[in-house]
Amino acid sequence: MLTQPQPSKLVLVTGPSGAGRSTSINVLEDLGFEAIDNLPLGLVPRLLEGPGADRPLALGIDARNRDFSTSGLLDVIDALAARREIDLTVLYLDCQPDVLLRRFSETRRRHPLAPAESPDIGVAREMDLLAPVRERADTLVDTSEFNVHELRAEIARLFAPNEKRELALSIHSFSYKRGLPRGIDMVFDCRFLNNPYWQPDLRGLDGRSARVADYVANDPRFEPFFEKVLDLTKMLLPAYVDEGKSHLSIAFGCTGGQHRSVALAESLAKALAEGGQQVSIRHRELDQGRLATESKV
Repeated sequence: MLTQPQPSKLVLVTGPSGAGRSTSINVLEDLGFEAIDNLPLGLVPRLLEGPGADRPLALGIDARNRDFSTSGLLDVIDALAARREIDLTVLYLDCQPDVLLRRFSETRRRHPLAPAESPDIGVAREMDLLAPVRERADTLVDTSEFNVHELRAEIARLFAPNEKRELALSIHSFSYKRGLPRGIDMVFDCRFLNNPYWQPDLRGLDGRSARVADYVANDPRFEPFFEKVLDLTKMLLPAYVDEGKSHLSIAFGCTGGQHRSVALAESLAKALAEGGQQVSIRHRELDQGRLATESKV
């Protein structure tokens, strides 16, 4: 009895510019895929006409390509899905428009679909162009709240589920005046601690300053609170890994998001990093202030 050969695995990676397509392609390549990015649509059938590959294939499709069209990409997806010798997965990297705009602002790049216009026009144009493709995706990953480490972990979780994974951990600070950040797993309110804002010599500094951090840490309630948060985090990390999570986000909030929450986020990140944990930090209000300053330059 003849056995049918296993279909060749093909991951087609697409999504709006700035959502993480290139990062995802790189991760797939690290996982053993043959990766080709920015491939023109017209070359996809020709690429697959040859002998079957001895390893899975990842193709990045970009709306910037000269022969790109929504209908053309949908036709390619239909044609590939109809081939029994191919195991197709359409991976769509999605992202909220305001986050895409922030990423373009941070990198000072022009949007490829609006090179002579403002980035918001390009983002809206590309989102409309890709909307039908998004509906056809087999796997949708919203990267709005991901940093690069979290995105890498998520792609590895999806396409190499049996490999040993490390939990990507992000620590945030924020102001309650502007509401909770999106996508946070655990939130701690630290407004009960002494506020450096009321000290004239500390008001203009932030929680990354040693003077502010020392002032916050000198509150007698700081140490027991911090130790309990640290112990809780250490207890939960392996549990989240066992549950299959690829990332965990923890946030500290205070009134203005400048002093107490920043100091606690920095302290927790340092303690966990010293224990070998992969940690990233985001100070929402400080980041917003930096971007506002840069936009005036």
